[in-house]
Amino acid sequence: MKVLLNADPQPAKVLRLVLGDQLDAYHSWFEQVDPDVVYVMAELPQEQHYVRHHIQKTVAFFLAMARFADRVRGMGHRMCHFDLDQAAPFQSLTALLEHCAAAHQATRVEYQLPDEYRLRRQLADWQPDGVEVAAVESEHFYLTEQDLKRQFKAGSAHRLEPFYRKMRTSFDVLMEDGSPVGGQWNFDKNNQKALPKAVTIPAPFLFQNEIGEIQARLDRHGVETLGKIGSHLLWPVDEAQAEALLVDFCQRLLPNFGRYQDAMTHRGWSLFHSRLSFALNTKLLRPQRVVDAAVAAFELPDSEVGCAEVEGFVRQILGWREFIRGLYWANMPDYGARNALNATMDLPSFYWTGDTRMACLKQAIDQSLEFSYAHHIQRLMVTGNFALMLGVDPDQVDAWYLGIYVDAIEWVEMPNTRGMSQFADGGLVASKPYISSGKYIQRMSDHCGDCAYDVTARTGEMACPYNVLYWDFLGRHSDRFGRNPRMRLMMNHYEKIPADERDAIHAAAQGLRASLA
Repeated sequence: MKVLLNADPQPAKVLRLVLGDQLDAYHSWFEQVDPDVVYVMAELPQEQHYVRHHIQKTVAFFLAMARFADRVRGMGHRMCHFDLDQAAPFQSLTALLEHCAAAHQATRVEYQLPDEYRLRRQLADWQPDGVEVAAVESEHFYLTEQDLKRQFKAGSAHRLEPFYRKMRTSFDVLMEDGSPVGGQWNFDKNNQKALPKAVTIPAPFLFQNEIGEIQARLDRHGVETLGKIGSHLLWPVDEAQAEALLVDFCQRLLPNFGRYQDAMTHRGWSLFHSRLSFALNTKLLRPQRVVDAAVAAFELPDSEVGCAEVEGFVRQILGWREFIRGLYWANMPDYGARNALNATMDLPSFYWTGDTRMACLKQAIDQSLEFSYAHHIQRLMVTGNFALMLGVDPDQVDAWYLGIYVDAIEWVEMPNTRGMSQFADGGLVASKPYISSGKYIQRMSDHCGDCAYDVTARTGEMACPYNVLYWDFLGRHSDRFGRNPRMRLMMNHYEKIPADERDAIHAAAQGLRASLA
């Protein structure tokens, strides 16, 4: 095959692969310039077709990769960055690497261990003739690969709280003389407040990244995407932008983050959330940098950041993010096939359009389509909760979450979706399914007042579908969860419902499923 236009024809001993979520300029690879090393990046066709991505997600990855390629070149390294036009002849990552190795006469290919099982398996199985292949750590996370193997076991249930306390202690984060700052490990009860009408939501800090060339390239190659995009991309696509977003979060949003992190409203889409997940998951920012910045803001003299605020944020990065990574790698590839509740229904079509009269669902889905973003409670207790109680096939739920969100990479998406949200893993992530009736959404949002359905009703034509599905779920799965101590109160309430009303609930739930099939 003819050498591609941007492939440097000069020989090199070593090729180093950089994936789109490995944009860390501080990796030890880049400490020294070596003229015998060529770095390779590519907008690969295989990565555009394994799932249908949101247009903002695809554009953000392509822009971030291009910026990173320029940065690496600016550091003095040799870099071959293949755009989609140039990478189109190669239907697989390994085919492109074989071409590059031959073009540069390289005898060794190195790669950072991918964070997705699919890619890690693809590279591990690759055995090119005459070329040595070696893997190194990404150096991004708090825990190394060996740390994960020691702490997480396949098929075993693990819980966040003991893991999180161990992480706080091991890395000396929010600790004082061996004890947690503030006198307790977890301030979650302080961080479950609805958003008062009097609280003004700050305008989100957005970027204006040019996208025309990438959009044209995607159109040329017929890449199918979902969602919307404006004339510019609002997400950070290089370290400087990611750092600016982090600083803005610590200064403007962190003082109110904790108490309102679970709140939902139609008055704004970003509230007090950091929106740093894309930067973190592409490795433009290291988690240590993010945690250190938040803790430093808390420790400033006369800081407006309370202990509950900073702890709630640190728990997400130091705790939850590292936790689900460990669960993912301990249980793959089997984890991706788990379906403990035998859910088989198709995902309702309105997940792709927002065309529903349920106000909370419409808000969460419309927002996801417009911005490729929803915060964790919208994902868990609105879109995820509805799919779980409806009985949707977790494969389809996985595909939707993986495609629609700008920050979705399988290692972080799948345990959150298949485990936390859908309970498809049977309890490896959580000890009970995260289900709720409309009462929870009413308490944590302002959606119910404008909804077509009655959040107080569990039967009748206008009964809130969340109420119908909630009680139906408890009845359908009573054998499985009847002895779960964390669900005993729920089951007691269900058992007190008169038999004729329970029958009406189950009939309504069946009718709802039929209407959405």
